[in-house]
Amino acid sequence: MSKLPGIVNQTTVNTLRFLSVEAIQKAKSGHPGLPMGAAPMSLALWGAMKHNPKNPNWPDRDRFVLSAGHGSALLYSLLHVFNYGVTIEDLKDFRQSNSATPGHPEYGHTAGVEVTTGPLGQGVANAVGMAWAENYLAARFNKPDAAIVDHYTYALCGDGCLQEGVAAEAISLAGTLKLSKLILLYDSNDITIEGGTDISFTEDVRARFAASGWHVQYIEDGNDMAAIAAAIQKAKAVTDMPSLLEIKTVIGFGAPKQGTAAVHGSPLGDEGIQKAKQALGWPYEESFCVPQEVKESAKEWQKTAQASEDAWQKLANQYKQAYPACWQAWEDWHANKLPSNFCDLEATFGELFGPEAALATRASSERVLQSLSKNVPQLIGGSADLAPSTLSIMKDRDSYSPAQPTGSNLHFGIREHAMTAIANGMAAHGGLRPYVAGFFVFSDYMKPAMRLSALMGLPVVYIMTHDSIGVGEDGPTHQPIEQLAALRSIPGFWVYRPCDTRETAAAWVKALSRNDGPTALVLSRQNLPLLPGTGEGAYKGAYVLVDAINPTTGQPDILLMASGSEVELIANAQTALKEQGIHARVISVPCMEIYDAQDESYKESVMPKAVRARLAVEAASTFGWHKYTGLDGAVMGIDGFGASAPAGELFKAFGFTVQHVVDKAVKIVAT
Repeated sequence: MSKLPGIVNQTTVNTLRFLSVEAIQKAKSGHPGLPMGAAPMSLALWGAMKHNPKNPNWPDRDRFVLSAGHGSALLYSLLHVFNYGVTIEDLKDFRQSNSATPGHPEYGHTAGVEVTTGPLGQGVANAVGMAWAENYLAARFNKPDAAIVDHYTYALCGDGCLQEGVAAEAISLAGTLKLSKLILLYDSNDITIEGGTDISFTEDVRARFAASGWHVQYIEDGNDMAAIAAAIQKAKAVTDMPSLLEIKTVIGFGAPKQGTAAVHGSPLGDEGIQKAKQALGWPYEESFCVPQEVKESAKEWQKTAQASEDAWQKLANQYKQAYPACWQAWEDWHANKLPSNFCDLEATFGELFGPEAALATRASSERVLQSLSKNVPQLIGGSADLAPSTLSIMKDRDSYSPAQPTGSNLHFGIREHAMTAIANGMAAHGGLRPYVAGFFVFSDYMKPAMRLSALMGLPVVYIMTHDSIGVGEDGPTHQPIEQLAALRSIPGFWVYRPCDTRETAAAWVKALSRNDGPTALVLSRQNLPLLPGTGEGAYKGAYVLVDAINPTTGQPDILLMASGSEVELIANAQTALKEQGIHARVISVPCMEIYDAQDESYKESVMPKAVRARLAVEAASTFGWHKYTGLDGAVMGIDGFGASAPAGELFKAFGFTVQHVVDKAVKIVAT
């Protein structure tokens, strides 16, 4: 114990335990089991980590992810003891309205919280993304005499995290990538909500990690902080694989019902807390007590923390002088600097818009991506083994591998869920703009982590191809129907379904210009023509593409609206309707979320309230379009599943023809 930092001692451990359980007791809600069992390992780690509470955003800090986010009371107690600004009052407000200490850790809400965790296993994959980002940035920016990127990523998980598929996917990939600066602390207590893990989880976890290419250690006593600290140092000495520390603990250590599921997710009760204090020899009667010796040791530890950052700042200043171009790039990457004329579609991407044969928007996206690859160096990404189909490779860049860590084309393997959570970790780490790609129907596998992208406000870009029944012969298992509605329902998630190359470029511009949330680019497999008038109007989410005004009313007779491949369809229908004396306005709606955020005057200019005859057309679920069509309008869509046949036949079979649109529009106008 003498070699441990002064703050790593039994008094501090018990301080963390009782701050946590008293916060839970006051809230009458929470999970005391993990804080009481995992406090020693957490303290041993935090005492050794490179971090500075006075600058929680220091770029070269070690990252800590509490994957078992239900143990948040422990994290908040750590943040209090280590002086991150979480006060005793904040602990007393645990799980209360507008509190700095919500029920699960929330990214951007509490200083020192690196990612939002709660859904088990997500944090493990987030940590893989952070470690991968560190490795890539180190390879890109470090110099032989100046390693400005040199930090570790730690995650604390439990038995529950390791039963989740997303964790298994991420663990497998991390071993393949040899991410040696990733260290996972496994709170191995053999308990889940329903009881002992022997009812559902009896595998040899260490053997599984070893088979996945991880360095593995076992610490028999979870209260032995010296052993845990030594294991962490040993793990840091391993340079060719990530590390697992399985640390055997007793859930709810010290509580009357320790070692049982009863202490997992229910407050201990006042009597239970008193008995725990007696069992652990805690001499303080008052609640939320932080002994003076703990406060003093924290102040002493802070000197070491500040010295670590000061040393890095000195190194960074030397780097700036010696390598000014690299330092400027470092700052640009972290600020997400984009080319000066980036939003000018013609100036930036005009060469992509020449007259030519029709192009699938996945191919349009590929062309845009190649331009971005040359002009947005912080861009990094890849697919879940589908790059040849999603067209998501940057052709002028290398692929990442342990032997080629400067490669920015990433290969996630067939791991859609982990891919998405890893991208979240990369985005949260900072310095990179990650994108991931897959078939749109497989957003079902990605959805939990996509939701967390939005919840955290992380600017991950999703390239989602094969967007409709246009997938054709692969049939209903591969034809997305309800997925557009599902993603559009996520707060803060932008969903772009562009109709041609210009709208695809506009979608990319909006996605990369955004710093406060994710964007999905939903792209076609089938070819689509370059339509006259498309382009920067897509920046507003919806816009008038072709107009026709009835001279008698001064308004269109009907509004036709669509996204993606169906915009061409309604444009052709508008021509046919004109021949019948019906004046139709064609509105492209590539992104509902952005359109909905426009001011009322703009929305009135696009969809005037006086025009109640409206028809929306989209080869997907009709859910969500009725907010635009109203009681007098209609939606043409698909509210069943697709079928296996050539795409052209399917569009006809499901009614996506000019004649059907015309017939529906005529009926609506006549009503």
